[in-house]
Amino acid sequence: MSFNSWQSYWKFSRKITSDTRYIYDDETSNFINEVLRTSDSRKKTLKTGHKLWRSQIGSEIRTICNDDGIEIGEETVPYPKNRMYPLECSANEGRVNPKGIPYIYLATDWETSMSECRPWIGMNLSVGQFIVTKNLNVVDCSENHSTNPLYFDLKKGIYEPNSEEREKAVWAHIDKAFSMPINTNETQAHYVPTQVIAEAFKTHGYDGIIYKSMLGKGFNIALFNMKSVDMEKRSVFEVKTLDITYSQTS
Repeated sequence: MSFNSWQSYWKFSRKITSDTRYIYDDETSNFINEVLRTSDSRKKTLKTGHKLWRSQIGSEIRTICNDDGIEIGEETVPYPKNRMYPLECSANEGRVNPKGIPYIYLATDWETSMSECRPWIGMNLSVGQFIVTKNLNVVDCSENHSTNPLYFDLKKGIYEPNSEEREKAVWAHIDKAFSMPINTNETQAHYVPTQVIAEAFKTHGYDGIIYKSMLGKGFNIALFNMKSVDMEKRSVFEVKTLDITYSQTS
């Protein structure tokens, strides 16, 4: 078996966004099954003790008292431990999780975790360092992230490469779909394709997903079970500068 086309993810995304979302036809089912089959070669293990980071915009103020209990000042402190985890009963939806089902989004380094918050200069961020509490099997979607596979020739038009190249193209498109920064103006339908794939991974026995960050130098890791990690320590950072570059696309 192999993907029918190097455009298979795009076709799946369009169909599940604007046609049949909950009842899959043969084409959609075959696509999901092929994603799961080819995910075996992309399985990675996060070992117990592996460190990850998660950031939240904001911080708290704590009153400083002397030995006599008299207030003598204030200090900025990070959010408490429970605030650094997603809300269990009212989780907002994201690229990986549906609304109301909390997954925990982390990053491979603290800079990437802060960049994913898209903060502005002067903001405080609470940053937590987490540790993996047991070996976790995750799907690494990022292997072909640096590529942008488009099979088009001025003479041939759109053409289909061999099955190996089709597979690389589809997984590159999947990674880019997960990596795309969330836009608050998007409708809920834009989240559905990656949420469906994530749920397929979850039911297939994986503990989470790795995908490249578009906002930082590192990688994002979404874990399906929040208890898979425990927070070791917290810090507060203030945003001092931002480095934004632009390129014309059309």
